[in-house]
Amino acid sequence: MLQIQQLSKKYKGAENFSVSNLSLNIEDGEIFGILGPNGAGKTTLISMLCSLIKPTSGSFLINGLNYTNNKQELKQLIGIVPQEYALYPSLTAYENLHYFGSMYGLKGKKLKNTICDYLDKLGLSEFSNKKIEVFSGGMKRRINLIASILHQPKILFLDEPTVGVDVQSKNVIIKHLQKLNKEGTTIVYTSHHLNEAEKFCTRVAIIDHGKIIIKGKPSELINNKENAHNLEDVFIAFTGKELRDHV
Repeated sequence: MLQIQQLSKKYKGAENFSVSNLSLNIEDGEIFGILGPNGAGKTTLISMLCSLIKPTSGSFLINGLNYTNNKQELKQLIGIVPQEYALYPSLTAYENLHYFGSMYGLKGKKLKNTICDYLDKLGLSEFSNKKIEVFSGGMKRRINLIASILHQPKILFLDEPTVGVDVQSKNVIIKHLQKLNKEGTTIVYTSHHLNEAEKFCTRVAIIDHGKIIIKGKPSELINNKENAHNLEDVFIAFTGKELRDHV
């Protein structure tokens, strides 16, 4: 589903590469976790794969297509849940979703029914006509997710999809993502919640300084690392305990 070949990104004026010669294959139907400390390159990598920023070098294919020759086709294939809320606060939940659905070419009764169905599934039907500005963090996260899946993407990119949300919202989001995956959506996910990633992901890659340090199934990484009891132990073993303050 996703083939990355020697992908690199160095921002203008930066001393170091944010992503450096990174190569990775993600199979159709996987839930793949990209894990790393602050500043490791996770968001930069996701942003390149979603064509939000241009790579400095390297290439990638999604379902055999590239952005140079297949830009419109790829836009229909992917869904993006960004780290920050990508919503209009002065519009209602329904208005936001209608706008984003229209951008993907959905319209009429089909769009209305799809919006209502997702609002119901994610427990937001009674708030559909409320403005986003009055929503809690967990509610905004759920609307953010719906906006990214209205067009039924083949691959879904999630950058910290459960950060700052209540336990109930997190459980609803994770369960719905698992359902989407069972229905055929490949998921690429970044998070600092390592216990969540351990249970949620079929495979993970730990990256640091823009490079992959280790990758594999969470259970295999834990079993192969001496004295590791969970994915957090593996993460600390490979990235260290020092603080990673990043601006």
